[in-house]
Parts: sequence; C-alpha cells; structure tokens
Amino acid sequence: MNSPEPTPLWDLPAPAKRGRPAKPAKPVNRRGQQQPAPERPIGRILVDVPLAHLDRTFDYRIPDKLHETAVPGCRVRVRFAGQLVDGFLLDRADTTDHEGRLSWIERVTSSEPVLGPELATLARAVADRYAGTAIDVLRLAIPPRHAKAEGEPPREPAPVPGRPDTGGWARYPRGTAFTDALTAGRRAHAVWQALPGEDWPARLAEAAVTVAAAGRGAVLVVPDQRDLDRVHRACAELAGPDAVVALYADLGPAERYRRWLAVSRRAVRIVVGTRAAMFAPVADPGLFVVWDDGDDLHLDPHMPYPHVRDVLMLRAHAGGATLLVAGFARTAEAQLLVESGWAHPIVAGRDVLRAAAPRVTPVGEDFDVARDPAARAARLPAVAFEAARAGLGAGAPVLVQVPRRGYVPGLACGHCRAPARCRQCAGPLTLPAGRDGAGVPHCRWCGVAEAAFRCSACGARRLRAVVIGAKRTAEELGRAFAGVPVRTSGATEVLATVPAEPALVVATPGAEPVAEAGYGAALLLDGWALLGRQDLRAAEETVRRWMAAAALVRPGPKGGRVVVGAEGSLAPVQALVRWDPVWHAAAELGERRELGFPPAVRMASVDGTPDAVAALLGEADLPGSAEVLGPVPLGEVDAEGRSERERALVRVPRSDGAALAAALAAAQRGRVARKEADPARVQLDPLELI
Repeated sequence: MNSPEPTPLWDLPAPAKRGRPAKPAKPVNRRGQQQPAPERPIGRILVDVPLAHLDRTFDYRIPDKLHETAVPGCRVRVRFAGQLVDGFLLDRADTTDHEGRLSWIERVTSSEPVLGPELATLARAVADRYAGTAIDVLRLAIPPRHAKAEGEPPREPAPVPGRPDTGGWARYPRGTAFTDALTAGRRAHAVWQALPGEDWPARLAEAAVTVAAAGRGAVLVVPDQRDLDRVHRACAELAGPDAVVALYADLGPAERYRRWLAVSRRAVRIVVGTRAAMFAPVADPGLFVVWDDGDDLHLDPHMPYPHVRDVLMLRAHAGGATLLVAGFARTAEAQLLVESGWAHPIVAGRDVLRAAAPRVTPVGEDFDVARDPAARAARLPAVAFEAARAGLGAGAPVLVQVPRRGYVPGLACGHCRAPARCRQCAGPLTLPAGRDGAGVPHCRWCGVAEAAFRCSACGARRLRAVVIGAKRTAEELGRAFAGVPVRTSGATEVLATVPAEPALVVATPGAEPVAEAGYGAALLLDGWALLGRQDLRAAEETVRRWMAAAALVRPGPKGGRVVVGAEGSLAPVQALVRWDPVWHAAAELGERRELGFPPAVRMASVDGTPDAVAALLGEADLPGSAEVLGPVPLGEVDAEGRSERERALVRVPRSDGAALAAALAAAQRGRVARKEADPARVQLDPLELI
C-alpha cells in the first residue's frame, strides 16, 4: 500500500504571487524606526490559530534585533487580527508576495529550532491525510515549552552501541534477512507475528539497537505504560540507559520537554514511547515500530485523530526507513500491507509454533457443570475447572480473563433476556459490588435504585447477569478454590507481573500481568460478550485480546492449557485453536472488501446537527466514486424529542482517499470562514463505524 509523497508545508498556496520586494517599514514608536534584518528579512510564519481556513503560512517582517535569534523552526509571537498569538517560523526569505504592509514579528519566544523541515513536512502530510490542519498536528507533535528545561546544558550524545546478537529472530524464516537489512540500511517493511511466549520486548530492542549501531535512529511505539516499561528496559540493557529515551503522557512538563529536546538535539538515537512518540524527531530514522496496532490506544482522540500505524507509515515512506508492524495477532490493515506487497510477513513455521503454543480447548456457553459442585459454584465448565486445578497443582498461577470490570456490570430480564433499563432515564441497570447477588439494582447513568423491576418487554420480574464482572468472578473463584490467593488486575489496579507461585489472577482484557515463568492455564470467560458486540471490529478485537492472554501461558508440551468460553465452530475461536491470526486477518479483509468497509476502502465520518451534516456534504466537492451512507441519528435528543446529532459515512476506493480528504477539508474551511454556527466533525478512517 503506497502512500503519496507528503507535500512540504512551505509549498502551500500563497495569498498572492511571490517576487515583489518588501515595502519599507514604518516607524513603530516615537524613538525611531525598526530596521529590517540585513539578510532574509521576511519570515514565513505558521500561526497557532485553530481555524481551518487559516491553515497556511503568513509573511512577517523580521527586525534587525531578532536577526540572530529568529532561526527557522523557532517559536515566535506575532500580532494576528489584533491579538498576540504564538507561531512557528518555518523559513526566511528575501521577498514577499503580500501587496500591503507587513507586520513585524513581536518577539522570539525561544530560539530553539523545535520544528525542523522533516517534522513540518510530516505535519502537512498527516493533516492532508486526515482532512485536518497542520497546527492541530503540531500541537500533538511538539510538547509545550519549559524554559528551565530548555536552558539546561545540552545532554551529551550517547555513544554508538555495538551490534547486538539477533539470534532470537532466527526462529522465524525471514527474521535473519530482516535484521541483515537493518544492518545494511536497506528498507525492509514487515509485519511480524510473534510466537506465543516470545520475549517480544527483547526482539524489538535487538532491532532498534541494530539500527542505532549503524548510526541511524529508531522509534518504537507501544500501547500502554506496562509495555513501555518492558521495551525500555530491554533497550537499555542492550544499548545502555543513556542511549534510549522513554516518552509518555505521565511525565511532568519539564521532564517531558527535557527528553524531547534530547531527541531533537540528536543526543539519543532510540525512542520508546506511547502514542505521542510517533512524532519523535529522531535524526536520520532507520526504523519505526508499532506494537499491537489493533489496540485502540494507538488512535489519538484529538483532531485530526491520527493513528500511530498510519503516521509511522508516512514517516517510513518519506524518509526511506523501515516500518515494522508487530503483535501476536494481525489486523486487517496489516494484512492489507502484506497483500499489497508493501510489507513482507515474518511468521514462524508450524513446527516451531506447535512447540511454543499452549493447547486450546473451546467450550460453549451452556457448559456441563453438574458433575462437579465446585465448578458450578465458580461458574466454570468442568474442563476449565480441571485445567485451573492442574495449573495450580504445577505450582504456577492461573489467568482468568473476564470481559468487564466491576461486580455485575450489566443486567437483563431473566425470562426474555431483554436489557434491564431504568424507568427514570432508560439507562442500564447494574448490581452494586459486595452484595453476593442480593443487592438492589441501580442505574449506571442516574444512580436511581430499582427495587421493583418489571421487564418492559414481557413483564417478568426476575433479573439475570448479562456478564459477570471481575470482582464477582474473583469472589466466586475464591470460594471454589479455598486457600488459593486471588488477585485482580484491571482499571486502576493493574498489575505488571505476578510471581511464579499458585494463584488465581482475574484480569480484564489488556490488564493481564506477566507471569515470571508463564501461566499454567488461562480461562477466557464469557467469550460471547466480546463476539456479540455491535462493532465492525468485534471479531478482530476478540482474537487480539484472546491471543494476548494466551501468549502468556506456558507451551502445550509443558502443560499449558487455554480454555475459551465460546463455540468451537466460530472463526475467531478456530483462529485461536490453530493459532493462525494470518488466516483470520485474511478472511476478515476479504469480508470487508465484499461489504465495502475499511481498510478495503477509505471512509470518512461526518457528524453534527442534521443541518450541519447536510450543509457540509452539500458543499464538499466529493469524488465521483463517493458513496454517502446515511445520515442516521446518533441517539442524542433534545428536550422536544428531536435528534440533536446525526452521522453520515462517505466511502471511496482507496485510490480516491486523498481526494476525499481534500474535499472535506475544503468544505470545512469554507464553513469556518463563513462562521457557521453549527460545527460538523470530520474523521477519516474511524475505528468505530457501527
């Protein structure tokens, strides 16, 4: 999948023709005139104004007193529409195309060149891809300035590390060729499916240090803090602690800016971080890595809503670097990269896989527990109860994955299974924790207790749990496995690791701690709750979550067992049983091609008031291949019962994706310039379509 070459930020259309010499400056105070800079007195400024129709550069005059400090890439303050605003000096020139009198740059906030040409070009490319503005991208890419950190002595450049041993990649047929390409500086885009039980942080660290040893930079982006800690530790062990920097949201303003400056000033070659690290300004990048690209944490919730995988793909394409998309599972987007020939797969052979994967046993929802009272008390099928007992008996912890946190987060009618709703606000009912099923249900939205529930569909009064939460599951397992410690991991109580001793670890998806010697067994409960979600990516997300948990279990030859609570005939279950995420991703992509859904097509979501959505779509010069789906109400109503917001989807073939983004961006600029009262939000390739 080839991306278009990014358009440089300074190649944006100018308000008039260039080439006319600048007019002389007028006096700015009674004491005399400001003199223009002796060389290149015109500055091209990108002002920090969040208006779509102002997404271009503006020319300002640079006074003589700022000649030395006004360097390209620095932060400045300028007067714009009568107000002092921040901006970035992109370039300096000798002439201007502006026919009127130019304003002066008021001051240079900092002479630190934080916006280099590569980052400016990337910001323009990302904005064009997502129908956004360059300044919105730069707010995500460049952290706020911290004067004290900026004034500190520059960090000493880390020494070039030696080439590490990359023998771990030899387990994969194309692994050695991949690391050889990194050493030689050749581009080698790849999609890597890690083996279960693989020490993937070590493999990624080996790839990053291999690139750093060749004198180039590497950026590794992971979903969350736990993954970041593991990868950072692995890189520091190979290259030394001074050769790697970790960037993440929880850093304070000073430390975050200090580390970012170390990268910008070329003192560090390896960057490991969460979502914001995708813009890290490493010098001469040779490798970009995204781990577990299907995790929704990789999608930035701020305009223009960029995805880590796509941003790194743009950077790799523009800079001649390698992109590695890695994970235990595979997304449809990664499969498209492989099928298009843009990337090559790195997958282990079946013999190696059989030796590393745990044994997976599927069971349906209505499992037989009559033979074992303990299994019935723990809400487990007999085979799952036996697997847990065997794992504990082997001296290993047992992982129990529950789809939801809490006690009983969802309730339904016990007769017809219709969702239980509050009579006051129609919100979902839930059961308070610690009541052992005997508490009074209450509404999760308004908090009103529902002591006399009656189903609106059939009139029955009995309630049943839609899905049992992690806390309730922990209580039930504690009663069934007397004397065995029960630990929970989820929400604000996420565990990083657990010791290699008998214990039951109840975790929500994504919060599974790493066992020191692997889990003896994993019980994946309530699979139907994951597969039954009304979401285009429900099956793909379920496979990803199951494989992430099952990969923590010991290999099957060493007694590792995985019991999944879903029917064995389902495609996601088969992908887990055979440990074949490639097959599932190919089938998923094929279905989306037939239905016309991303990534087989480019799709835009336009939501707002009905009038705003209709006006924007009516004004946009959409490609001839565009197909508009909807609009449909989003379920938000006003006091009179009318829909307040609705959404329309616009899809085009991938070849027309750039034209679709340009058309929607132009329509947005027109609406903003006219100061339309009702805004409309545009999002390209949204994760949630249903």
